[in-house]
Amino acid sequence: MIDRAAIMSPALAAFHALHRSGCFVLPNPWDVGTAVVLQHLGFVALATTSAGVAFSRGRPDAVVALPLGDMLAHIREIVEATPLPVNADFQAGYADAPEDVARNVAACVATGVAGLSIEDATGDSAAPLYERSLAIERVRAARAAIDATGVPVVLTARCEAWLVGDPDASRVALDRLVAFADAGADCLYAPGVRSAAEISAIVRAVAPRPVNVLVSAPVPGLTVANLADLGVRRISVGSALTRVAFGAFIRAARSIAETGTFDALADASPFAELDRVFSART
Repeated sequence: MIDRAAIMSPALAAFHALHRSGCFVLPNPWDVGTAVVLQHLGFVALATTSAGVAFSRGRPDAVVALPLGDMLAHIREIVEATPLPVNADFQAGYADAPEDVARNVAACVATGVAGLSIEDATGDSAAPLYERSLAIERVRAARAAIDATGVPVVLTARCEAWLVGDPDASRVALDRLVAFADAGADCLYAPGVRSAAEISAIVRAVAPRPVNVLVSAPVPGLTVANLADLGVRRISVGSALTRVAFGAFIRAARSIAETGTFDALADASPFAELDRVFSART
């Protein structure tokens, strides 16, 4: 029998501990530099962002943001950038069939991640979510693949009902998240949920398993303290930090183009500060 405790890396052990109590923010870097800065700022864990890395490479967000090989290389790069635990936004597992999802999940585990997520979005506007039983089997296959590696990576199962605009998102997400928990997910996640009542309902339904909530824009009542009071264990920001960076870049570049002045550059991070943060790695 595999002694899981004996094979846990410090990052993996820390990630499991974070899911047992309290509430933590899991910010989303999109490259090595942003991962290093987030560690410097004191965050305790990181998560990749499929949309963020796609935007950084001039690609649109999609169910397959990058080809599988490129995404695995990106995930490994983020894992190797800092000693913090990293959760991989592994989208829909880069496959439809459960057995193919399992194979790809095993490859993701090999990158050294502490966790990974599998979602139920298809990318097909005519049928935006996988059929319920197939969605459950895909989570079960991911669980089996992780278990077969012997590395107890935290499996997060996502229901994308809100993000795809399902008119019955609350009921669909609640039903699927409970089923995903029964299929072996360690953490449950329905990006797009905003209502305190709906968040509380999800927390109660899947307890004692932890719940992740996405906060990608300012929403009244969605603070770390308020979400912790609702029983949320984990908070991520998705592509929001990437979009904040692009927003600042676009505003400054537009100002130069339209005014012929360089006033917008006054908001730049000090060169010496960035140089000091990155020099600490060498």
